[in-house]
Parts: sequence; C-alpha cells; structure tokens
Amino acid sequence: MTKETMKFKTEVNQLLDLMINSLYSNKEIFLRELISNASDAIDKVKFEGLTNKEILENDEAYKIKIGFNKDANIITIEDNGIGMNHDEIIENIGTIAKSGTKEFIAKLKEVKEAGQNSTELIGQFGVGFYSAFMVSDKIVVESRKGGEKEGVKWESTGKADFTIEPTEKQTRGTTITLYLKKDEEDFASEWKIKDIVRKYSDYISYPICMDIEREEKARDNEGKIIEDSEPTITITEETLNSMKAIWKKDKKDVTEEEYKEFYKHISHDYSDPLDRLHLSAEGSLEYNALLYFPAKAPFDMFMREAKTGVSLYVKNVFIMEDCKKLLPEYLRFVKGVVDSSDLPLNVSREILQEDKLLDKIQKNLVKKVLDALKKMKEKEYDKYLGFYKEFGKVLKEGIYTDYENKDKLMDLLLFESTKTEAGKYTDFAKYIEGMKEEQKEIYYITGDSRKVLEKSPHLEKFVQKELEVMFFIDPIDEFISGNMMEYKEKKLKAIGKGEVDLSTEEEKKEVEEKKKELSSITDYIKSKLEEDIKEVRISNRLTSSPVVLVTEEGEMTAQMEQIMRQMNQEIPKTKRIMEINPSHPTIEKMKAIYEADKEDGRLGDFTELLYGLALIAENQPVKDPIKFNGLVAKLMLS
Repeated sequence: MTKETMKFKTEVNQLLDLMINSLYSNKEIFLRELISNASDAIDKVKFEGLTNKEILENDEAYKIKIGFNKDANIITIEDNGIGMNHDEIIENIGTIAKSGTKEFIAKLKEVKEAGQNSTELIGQFGVGFYSAFMVSDKIVVESRKGGEKEGVKWESTGKADFTIEPTEKQTRGTTITLYLKKDEEDFASEWKIKDIVRKYSDYISYPICMDIEREEKARDNEGKIIEDSEPTITITEETLNSMKAIWKKDKKDVTEEEYKEFYKHISHDYSDPLDRLHLSAEGSLEYNALLYFPAKAPFDMFMREAKTGVSLYVKNVFIMEDCKKLLPEYLRFVKGVVDSSDLPLNVSREILQEDKLLDKIQKNLVKKVLDALKKMKEKEYDKYLGFYKEFGKVLKEGIYTDYENKDKLMDLLLFESTKTEAGKYTDFAKYIEGMKEEQKEIYYITGDSRKVLEKSPHLEKFVQKELEVMFFIDPIDEFISGNMMEYKEKKLKAIGKGEVDLSTEEEKKEVEEKKKELSSITDYIKSKLEEDIKEVRISNRLTSSPVVLVTEEGEMTAQMEQIMRQMNQEIPKTKRIMEINPSHPTIEKMKAIYEADKEDGRLGDFTELLYGLALIAENQPVKDPIKFNGLVAKLMLS
C-alpha cells in the first residue's frame, strides 16, 4: 500500500475549523482526552486478550508514556493498547464519520454565540481527539493493531485533507506526536505535563509515565553529596499518577474535585455532574460502584446506537464498557463504574448474559438510583426539576418495561395540570392531596401540548366543577398511560376515553330526557357520518362546545394513531364516538330544521361542519379541508 491523501468531508472541515479557531479556554484538556483514549485502548486489548491471546503478543506491563522535546516543541503520547489498522484509523480518526458530527457543529456554534464555555462539548460528542488541534500545527498518529504485522501512519494539519500510509512499528499500540504551535510551547515542559496529569488523570488505572532528566552530583560512601564533583545527567522513568481506583476509596478520602474529574473522564462530558452515588456493598453481595447523574442529556440519548454509561470491572480489571446487564435501558443516562469481587476474571460476554449475580447487582443498583432520585425530589426539588426536564422522558420508559418498580417510578413523575401555572408541575401524591371528597379517580388528558389541551372541549365540565386534570403531553405519555392503571388505590381515568360521570342525579335525568328528545337528530348525524364514527350520543361533559369526539375504552386514541403512523406503522383508523351538547344553539337549530323539513340540505352541511369542528378541537386535520372551507363560507352568508 502506498501513501494516500484523503479529503475531509465538508462538515468535518467545519468541525476542524471550529475546533482550531474558536476554542480558547481550558486548552489543556487536549492531553486529558488523549490519555483517556489511551486508557480505553488498553482496556480493550485486555478484554479482547481474554479470548484472543494472539493480540497480546507478549506480557509487557500496560502503560501510557508521555514524552516531550522542548527544543523541537513536540509532545508524544504512547500506549500499548489494542492499536488500529488502516480501516480503523480512517473510521476512528480520519473521517469523524459519526452521527453526532452535525449536531456537534450546530451546538458548538450556538454555545459560541452565547459566549459560553465550548470546551464542555468536546468529549460529549466523541470528538475529543481533535481538541489536540487547538495547540498543534500538525498531528501524526502511528499505530499497529495487536496480532497484525503492518502498522499505519496518519498525518494531518487539520486543514482540508489527511494522509495515510504503511509504517514499520515494532510494538502494538498507538503513538501520537503533536507538533505544537509556536505560542503553545509551555505544554512541552515537565512541570506543565505533571500538573495536567495530576489535575485530570490521577485516577487512570494504568501508569502514566514520563522520562525525567535530572542533573546530580556524585555522592560519597555515606550518601552525602560531593559539592565539588562534576554533575552527571540521569534519566529515570517516573509514574505521574496514583492509579488508585476512586470507586474503592472511602468517601471521606475523595475530594469533590476528584469526583468531578473522574466523572469527566468516564463520561467525556466537560460539565460537572448533577449528583452521584458512591456505593459499597458487603456480605452475600459484594461490589463497589460510583454512579453519576449528568446535568445535561447527551445528544444521542434517543439514538439506536447510543451506549449506556456504566462499565463493568472485576477486581479492578476492566471487563467491558456499556454493560447493559448492570442497569435497565430506562436508566441509560447514568454514568459510572461497577466493580464486582465475586465474578471470575475470565468472565465472557456469554456468561454475563446468564449470570444471576449481575441480576442481583442490577436489582440493588436500580433500588439505589430510584431512592436517590426520590430523595433529590423531596429534599432538592429545583435540582430534581432540572434533572427531570433533561431525563424525564427516558425515566418514563420504565413504566412499561419495569413492572417491579412501577410504583417507585410513578412517585418520580411530574406533570402540568389545570391547577398549575404553565411550566409548573404537580405529581400524583400532590394531586391526591388536593382531590375533592367525592372524587374517586385521578383525571388526565393526553395531547400535543398544554396550549392545545387547555382549549379542549373535554375539559369543560371538569373546569366548571373545579376538578384537577393532569396534562400528559409527552408522546411517551400515550404509551405509559395504559400501564398506569392506579396510584395509591386511586384509579387513573383518561377524560377523553369512555363515559365520564360528573353529573348530579338531576342532571342525569335531564340527559335521559334529552336522549329521547334528540334521538332523531343523533340518528340522522350517525347516518351521515357512519364511515367515520361509531356512535352519536348526548354528552354530559360539554358546557359550551357543540360537539366532542370520544375514544371508547380500550381503543387507540387519535393521538396514538398519529404517533404510530409517524413510526411507519400501518394502523387502521379507529371509529370514535361523537358526543353532542344538547343545550348548544347549533344542536337546537338542527332540531328545529329537522322537525320542519327532514330533507333540508342544511342538515347535512351542519353535520359535516360539526365533525370538522370536533376534529379541529383536538388538533386533528379535517377530512376535506376545501369542502369544509366552502361550508364555512356558505354558512357565513346565510
């Protein structure tokens, strides 16, 4: 293979331009990111080596080595991790062919325009390697994958292209050489590198080494310095980090800064975490865990390829990242590390799928996480509110996937309601406290937004009787509402489904009388709309609107149908029930026209207008917009 020159894609050029020219604060994070990548590479070769001894090549000690040449203004970062071949170096470095690239560019511009710290986004979007261009005119990467003979060399100035060619590399792993910019020479110094490593990477579980040059005078037999002797130069390899597993330390021995830096290391999120859980279980179930709640949702939280944030270790040895057996998917926002003392070191992915110990650890961790969120909600509501706005939609997924913890999850849910201001929330417990004495059910309504639902005809009787109704306005609320049948022995009732009994005995008698009185009109409307509706009946929920559409109990709402179709699901249209307001002038006028002349064409027009109005009231499209507009114009002229 000869030397190749490849062009960066347009969006990658934009990304590199922003990285090189727009990020000025906290430039030192480039070294932290490269060390973190090196640590990940060693984790991977150790794990792959459990089943493929060939990639290990020899039993050398794992380490990350940093070197610098102050005269040449160069820094090198070398690891003996898994390494990369030709295709992998293009995939991982050469093209940045990641789904988040466009989102990163957009977010970076947005943050820059707002005058905020843009370096917080670098690791979050998986482009941390490119932070090195903030301080470098040129970057050279030489790598050889374990078990393969040929190495590969990647080189770029961060401009329009990069080159890639074969190279001789005796050892497995990756060496990155940074040719520093003229005004960044401070980074090519012992004190600066030591300071950055101590600040950001002290907890890395592999030695971060550097050759330290010292000038020393000779010593006599007693070890005393001979002052008039000629000094000699000695070079000693020193380890710069403590390598202490932070999750196994006692809480009192870990500083707040250490907790924050470890979070940033494992999450690639440069903002501080919202909260954390430092756990140590002993007895029949032994494990250590350090789990974090991020302050902001990652860009890929709802992407299929997104990874969960918890890594599994066994006796301090990395086993795998993205261990889905440790926490259920609805808690995928949690970042951290779990270290078990009971699993065997040679554990395989297949064994993990069936290991009962992991099931027990997961059950325990879920309880701890949900208890911590409940405590935050009770003791630090504003903090919890910030969390909920970022991760509430994900948390709700547990309602239909984790039946065992459904009640705990329902305790954590927040909703707006008819008795909260816009943007303010209530929960099920507060709702029950405010229920009227005669009220037996928790009422809710689903829809696209509060603004739309506040004008819904379904609410009219509830507002009149001052009964609180919760607004379920997230698309996922449509899915979970069917699983939330009750809370604290109070049934949940969708006010847009089935019949609603809010009437007094006297009102019920009036409705029965109206049924008889208007039976001819309800039959007429049903005959005209039989393709679209299942039934026409007198409503006891309307006070001012002429008509409303109601979904029968157990059937799919119009909102759910719309969501399913957006997911490319073939859903047959559900016929719904039309309820009419017997006291509305429109209905009274239709009755008068019908009694005067059953063949009057206005009856058909009124019927179509009523159905159109019912659809519009719930934010659904009318069946034939042009015809509907014509009928409205015709009515205006009559």
